[in-house]
Amino acid sequence: MSKYLLCNIILCLVLFTSCTSNSIKSNDSGDAKEISGKVIKIIDGDTYDLLTADKQTLRVRMEGIDAPEKGMPFYKVSKNYLGSLCFQKNVTIKVIETDVHERLVADTYLDSIELGQEMLKVGLAWHFKKYSSDETLVQLEIEARNNKVGLWSDPNPIAPWEIRRLHREGISTKDSFSFSSKK
Repeated sequence: MSKYLLCNIILCLVLFTSCTSNSIKSNDSGDAKEISGKVIKIIDGDTYDLLTADKQTLRVRMEGIDAPEKGMPFYKVSKNYLGSLCFQKNVTIKVIETDVHERLVADTYLDSIELGQEMLKVGLAWHFKKYSSDETLVQLEIEARNNKVGLWSDPNPIAPWEIRRLHREGISTKDSFSFSSKK
């Protein structure tokens, strides 16, 4: 192997290592990276924009939950409720990972309250079991479902991941919802 080729391989490895080490996942001790800032925009019931002290805007996707998508029953109610919890307030996030859409997937804390748990308690999100096995989230969804609160008052709620799957398959869901959240 020529020295030129060997140098290029080493350079590529160094660049790859430095690029992958910059992705936000966790610190060396295994603890999630914490970031604080002000919530400046609510996207929907599980996603918002965070403005950090250094004026960086980060898109945050809440860990372990999935809220109704635009056009679904309870979309506005879920979005508005998340806004009532945290809009224009300072929160701390514990970053789990960065997803394929470059959003930070994180637990969100307002003081000692974890907001994903709050969204499940009031029945305005599903536990996203595909990506989370958190037993607290499991129990909160079961309680909301049993009490028929929020989206669980709909006799046949359709989960957002099912709606996204149907849309990927080219199937319209326009007439899929017979229930209206009336809010």
